[in-house]
Formats: sequence, structure tokens, C-alpha cells
Amino acid sequence: MKLSELNQRTGGLSNPSKMPCYSYNLPARECKTGAKLRKVAATTCKDCYALKGRYMFPNVQSALYRRLDTITQPEWVDSMVETISKREKSGHFRWHDSGDLQSLDHLRNINEVARQLPDVKFWLPTRELSIYSEYLKHEDPHSNLAVRVSAFKVDFPAPQKLSGKPVLTSTVHTHGNKPEGHVCPAPKQGNMCGSCRACWNPAIKNVSYLKH
Repeated sequence: MKLSELNQRTGGLSNPSKMPCYSYNLPARECKTGAKLRKVAATTCKDCYALKGRYMFPNVQSALYRRLDTITQPEWVDSMVETISKREKSGHFRWHDSGDLQSLDHLRNINEVARQLPDVKFWLPTRELSIYSEYLKHEDPHSNLAVRVSAFKVDFPAPQKLSGKPVLTSTVHTHGNKPEGHVCPAPKQGNMCGSCRACWNPAIKNVSYLKH
């Protein structure tokens, strides 16, 4: 299938300048947990980067909502698999540089994409603990899908277990507070991932980002 046809079925991929790979984003306005956290001081969603700057341009918002409209369509998984296999040559892929999981079926479909693309390493950050917790009651992410539970509050840890199972995590720290685990090097290298692939690596239990 042509990429133009695939883009109609998926809304197309995003290409964040910081990332070494393509991504797939959804509107941050539609985050379920994030919408609540944005109203609370000192949370990691309070000053959401995906609700300002270029993310708010009308053409970008239109693209975000086009993607949101496609994720429940029956052809979405096959179309995403074909799109990523055609476009992504780095061996890595990020889910949701904007937005978050919408449902249990959404997570299952993402895992199915990972299962069908075993040579690609996927990273999925999420604050949707109820969705992920329910998922873990019945199954685990595929080995090439690193689901990282994001901390709700700045300078606080993320949950270490969900449904009795250990999970990968990410946290946000401020200057003067000691971060746990691997510290994201991006602030020291032009806000770029560079050669770092820690977020995709399931051997790294926590990645900590400097608040900006």
C-alpha cells in the first residue's frame, strides 16, 4: 500500500526533532489522567510541553485529532505495522511524544504492532496506571515494548509495581535534587537523544529527566 493511503488509515507518523526515530502522537488535551494532573501544582503535567508552542498550531492539532480518530479502526494495527516497516530505519520507535493511552484495547493494539515488528524497539511512556494495571492482570508487554510508568509528581518516584508486577519507570527531577537511575543526557547535548537509547532499554529500570 502507498504511504499516502497508509497515512489516511493511521494519520501518519510524527518526527520530533529530539528523537532518533519517528513517533506517533495524539492530542494532549485528550489525556485522561494528564487532564486531571494539569490542574495540580508540582505535577509532571502542570506545565505540559504538548499544550504550547508548535503543538498548538492549527495544522498540528488537526493532525493529532486525525490520528486519534484512527486508533479504533480495525485496520489500524496492520496499517501501523506497514507504515513503521516502510519508514523507520533506526530500529527504534516512540509512542506518544504527545498524548497517552486511550483504552485497554489501544494498549493491546500497540503491543500487537510490537509483536509483528520484533526488530524494532518501542518505547511507550504512560501515566494511565489503571489501563496498564488492568492489562498486566492478563498479559505482559512484548519483549521489544518498553512501557515506562511516568511519575505523577516532580521529585517523586513512580510506582514500582502494578498488579503485583514490577514495571519500568520514569521520573522528573529539579536542580539540586538527586535523581534516581539513569539521568537523561539531553540537556547537556542540545536537547537531543544523541547516542542514548536508555528509554527503550528494559534493562534500565528508571530514567530521570531534568525539569525544564
